[in-house]
Amino acid sequence: MSKRAVILAGGKGTRLRPYTVVLPKPLMPIGEYPILEVVIRQLVQHGFDHITIAVNHQAELIKVFFGDGSKWGVLIDYSLEDQPLGTMGPLRLIAGLPKHFLVMNGDILTDLDFGAFYEQHVKREKLFTISSHQREQCIDYGVLESDEQGNLCGFHEKPKTTYEVSMGIYMVSQAALNFIPHGRPFGFDDLMLALLKEEKTVRVSTFNGYWLDIGRPDDYMQAIEQFESMKGRFIVG
Repeated sequence: MSKRAVILAGGKGTRLRPYTVVLPKPLMPIGEYPILEVVIRQLVQHGFDHITIAVNHQAELIKVFFGDGSKWGVLIDYSLEDQPLGTMGPLRLIAGLPKHFLVMNGDILTDLDFGAFYEQHVKREKLFTISSHQREQCIDYGVLESDEQGNLCGFHEKPKTTYEVSMGIYMVSQAALNFIPHGRPFGFDDLMLALLKEEKTVRVSTFNGYWLDIGRPDDYMQAIEQFESMKGRFIVG
């Protein structure tokens, strides 16, 4: 069975400036590879044979680097946004999407089994599946609790809170496109709120392996530091 993936690579990478002034974020290096090449190699490894890259900012650089995908043994084509359309809006520009397809951000370093994630969604015939991760958030301050009289009644030094967050990796079914408007920005948050409002079931698949969103400067630095020693987890051969 043919497997299709859409990689969202149209953002300006404002959180990574000044690094992204010259290079678009998907071409930021991790070891000897741009992060988007790592993603493409992984998708090919997991059986994906057709990848559409949704581009906007510095689109020509991305198109020149990846071409038609023959270097990696995969068909790569492109969908160009005339204006930024958020994370879900670009899907409305892509013709011929199959009944089920993978959508992901182009700046993610993970050892998720993309093939298994795909197959689980298809087997369950879900409308939309989110790959999630437990993320620990540390507050870099002493947190105070005070009562109505303004007296201190509690104190927590640099508390940590754990959240279940979206990894920026999704499985999408054709029917979900009906909730995405044409020609205007529409984000992942907009789509989730629309599906919840319509009482549609969205599956959350928790992943406990490695995941970093290199769009965050701290995570990008961590990815650079860890990639060489862990490369075998991300790229086979």
